[in-house]
Amino acid sequence: MSEKSHAAIGMHGSGPAGANTGPAPRGPMLRIARRSALVILVLLALGAAGTVIARYLHARDLRAATRNQAITYVTTATAQAGKDGEALVLPGTLQGFIESPIYARTTGYVLHWKRDIGARVEKGELLAELDTPEVDQQLAQARAAREQAASSLELARSSAERWESLRQRDAVSQQELDERRSAFRQAQANHAAALANEERLKNLEDFKRIVAPFAGVVTRRNIDVGDLVDAGNGGAARALFTLAQTDPLRLYVYVPQTYAGLVHVGQAVTVTQSELAATRFVGTVSHTAGAIDTATRTLQVEVSLPNHDGRLLPGAYVEVRLPVGASTALLAPSNSLIFRDSGSMVAVLDGSGHVHLQPVTLGRDLGQSIELLSGVKAGDQIVLNPPDALAEGDVVAVRPPVVAKEKS
Repeated sequence: MSEKSHAAIGMHGSGPAGANTGPAPRGPMLRIARRSALVILVLLALGAAGTVIARYLHARDLRAATRNQAITYVTTATAQAGKDGEALVLPGTLQGFIESPIYARTTGYVLHWKRDIGARVEKGELLAELDTPEVDQQLAQARAAREQAASSLELARSSAERWESLRQRDAVSQQELDERRSAFRQAQANHAAALANEERLKNLEDFKRIVAPFAGVVTRRNIDVGDLVDAGNGGAARALFTLAQTDPLRLYVYVPQTYAGLVHVGQAVTVTQSELAATRFVGTVSHTAGAIDTATRTLQVEVSLPNHDGRLLPGAYVEVRLPVGASTALLAPSNSLIFRDSGSMVAVLDGSGHVHLQPVTLGRDLGQSIELLSGVKAGDQIVLNPPDALAEGDVVAVRPPVVAKEKS
């Protein structure tokens, strides 16, 4: 084929050496392509390695967090022998040895009152006085009725005596004499009734003066001048005064059946009040109920407490410490007990942090602590507030005690 025909079909003919009639060389383009592919592969490899490393680190952190969250942290206490002089602490409320609401015994208006709250009064001292116009009129009427009955009685007596003498002379019949005798007895009865009514109204008249029935302190006053009060606790249904004897005081505590046999009359007890934490007051067991209340299984105990200086006030909340004697049993906090179907138990830790659920026999409940008669020995580490999911053989970590920092 000639050169023209090659040119016609777009083919390069073979020309002389050195002539620039052929296609451009492909070597540089292939090298550039190889380098670009190599760079891309390196970048992809680095990205894949970074992803693998990130996933590995994330998995490692997740495993560490899971292990940390799987650890159960607990606080422990040591089982120890009971000390001499263990006491049972029970709540109580102070009361006046005598506390009495004072009501009006007659109806009237308050004329004036003499003593206010906080006043110390003696027995028989006047507290208030009432104005009773209705009772005054009734008393005047009763006196008139008594005089009328006395006049009728005198007439009936003279008539009966006259008819007695006439009967002796047979001047009247026995029937007429019996009628006079009956009239005399009726007049006597009417006179006695008039006297009783007058005496009743006199007593009501005396009740115009409201006096203290015993020596004590006025703790409440519910009246003022001009108030209308009714007899008894009717009408306004309120006491005029409330009076309390504050020396000595009394309080009642309810001792559980377990300790009922350890309480006896004359036993000394210690009474404390949170507001007077530095002072301990000594009282005496004055009475016991002598029987266990079937509803609460407790023994009611009355404590008498001297209050010469008046520091203790009726109505205050106090705590009573009853001595229950020494015990050879071990003591553990009450919040360490676990109650399962198999009975009472505690969680004891060994040296490696493993939990062992030990069945225990309970003794006396001392409030914040309880006696353990069997199942543990002195020095055992007992878990406090054990979680419900705690099981035999679990591994736990002991949380160090937190020291409260004082705020600036």
